[in-house]
Amino acid sequence: MSEPRTKEAQYQVHVDAMARQGPVELGPMTGDTWRNDPRRLTFLLARYKFVSKMLAGKSSVLEIGCGDGFGMRLVLQTVSRGFGIDFDPLFVEWARATARKEGLAAEFAVLDITEAAPPGRFAAAYSLDVIEHVDPALEARFVANIAGALEPDGVCIIGTPNVTSAPYASEASRLGHINLKSAETLAASLGAAFQHVFVFSMNDEVVHTGYAPMAHYLMALCVNPKRPTA
Repeated sequence: MSEPRTKEAQYQVHVDAMARQGPVELGPMTGDTWRNDPRRLTFLLARYKFVSKMLAGKSSVLEIGCGDGFGMRLVLQTVSRGFGIDFDPLFVEWARATARKEGLAAEFAVLDITEAAPPGRFAAAYSLDVIEHVDPALEARFVANIAGALEPDGVCIIGTPNVTSAPYASEASRLGHINLKSAETLAASLGAAFQHVFVFSMNDEVVHTGYAPMAHYLMALCVNPKRPTA
């Protein structure tokens, strides 16, 4: 039986790649999003694209709350190496298996950053859709441990839903979002561990500097971690 051939020759490379590597498998979180709310996936990809642009050229990047590792693929287009942590072993194992299968320059580990910082120092870090799940009593430690994992001139990006968007959130989101932030409270929290914090607004796929209370999502760019004084 002959191999399938595309009508236009330039598209045959895609068919050949799938035959050689197999179809792409989305992770448990991302796959469910694709099935039930594919539009939300475009928002997620836009957030990771922003991270990849801001951190382009960095040698080593830490993702806090990596989930099934889906989004890191975008960041790896612009950075040398990624290291993802999550406190859920199920998602970490999926991310590890995918990295091995695809030959990605990424490692993954089970770690709760509210308990300890990962070993080593990273040029940059990012955490999307995580801080709103952190118990407010553990928030300061969460932020401090991220800052402590960075090099002296390190950069960090924190993304989180805006508290003003809470009335429009799904029931599942409302259950998990126990620590929502405004632009002001996010900047104050991160300012305790970073010398400079720049908060951007985000609506759907667009990051901008518009009126923060009308933003659905917030992106904070943090620069120069503060070091504890002796």
